[in-house]
Amino acid sequence: MTRIAILTLTAAALALAACGATVEQKAATGAVAGAVAAGPVGAAVGGAAGTAAGHAQKPN
Repeated sequence: MTRIAILTLTAAALALAACGATVEQKAATGAVAGAVAAGPVGAAVGGAAGTAAGHAQKPN
């Protein structure tokens, strides 16, 4: 894969990390998108990004 393709897939995975209504849903969609883009490492990064996005959007 070229660098541009990898960067595009990574950006898409991080954008999908914010999909969902709950923190768990955001983590799951991030993990799936990350796994598609970059395998197991991408799943971990996408899950972490989804969790962070979920906690950032939670009302205090």
